[in-house]
Amino acid sequence: MFNLVLVMLGGAFGSACRYLLGRATAVWWPHEQWPLNQWPLGTFLANVIGGLLMGLLMGLLLGPLKGMFDTERARLLLGVGVLGGFTTFSSFSLETVQMLERRAYGLAAGYVTLSVILSVAAVAVGMILIRKFAA
Repeated sequence: MFNLVLVMLGGAFGSACRYLLGRATAVWWPHEQWPLNQWPLGTFLANVIGGLLMGLLMGLLLGPLKGMFDTERARLLLGVGVLGGFTTFSSFSLETVQMLERRAYGLAAGYVTLSVILSVAAVAVGMILIRKFAA
């Protein structure tokens, strides 16, 4: 039961951070000023930043912090909860479908390609950084 509470608390925090990031990107880069005014910048940044943070987290939990404390509970709170709430595959999917419905095929293809490649690369970079500097 405690594990569920950890995931719920982390998810609430991560979701709030995701919401605030979306609001901030709307203020910092209004759609009228953003060159690709149909690009969902908040979701894109949340997924790439979340990927980097996941790589850093897992690099730490599987490396230097392994065995120091209950890493499974830390993974549930921070990985499943916070980062699961922060990143958003459902919004990414919806925004892609909306681009396709608007017949913005190139934009949709670019969004999907860059989101997936950069998010996966960010996880790898995070893990590499931890392995290099925290070992």
